[in-house]
Amino acid sequence: MAEDQATATLKTSTVEKQPETEAPRVMTTTKRMMVAIDESDSSFYALQWVIDHFSSLLMTTEAAGAEGDLLTVVHVQSPFYHFAAFPAGPGGATAVYASTAMIESVKKAQQETSAALLSRVLQMCRAKQIRAETLVLEGDAKDMICQAVEQMHVDLLVVGSRGLGKIKRAFLGSVSDYCAHHAKCPILIVRPPKEITS
Repeated sequence: MAEDQATATLKTSTVEKQPETEAPRVMTTTKRMMVAIDESDSSFYALQWVIDHFSSLLMTTEAAGAEGDLLTVVHVQSPFYHFAAFPAGPGGATAVYASTAMIESVKKAQQETSAALLSRVLQMCRAKQIRAETLVLEGDAKDMICQAVEQMHVDLLVVGSRGLGKIKRAFLGSVSDYCAHHAKCPILIVRPPKEITS
């Protein structure tokens, strides 16, 4: 009988509920990755590199509600100046103003170029079922990319490298070089194979 009571006590103690504890909540934040593109093959190589190497991390079109990194592709149009100064005679310069029709024509061409670039971007992303947002800005590419990085709280900026030589880089400046020194986030510079830069 004493054994029966001991067994009953044992059974009772195992049936008692333990106080419920909530599982720790894991806060997941969506990370933002930005790829800067222009008309160059090297920038599209950088985008393809990101798609190939980060596709498992990026949000997919299939899992619309799933967590994942957000891909933003940014293209910066050069501003169109309404006038240009040309030397006209000894020591003088003449300003030539563009007509309204010319301004509209240039702006339309820029919009068409941007639309074609972004269409190509979205096709590349759709091929891997990656959701991407696109952004078109106007201004100096170096400054606008760095401003967008800061305003959008980008976690990683990816840019292509055209492989400019030292002299060209000194005169033309390098967007990737500038961003590496001024962007307020980590930056990945993707250098294309030799056959693309040639």
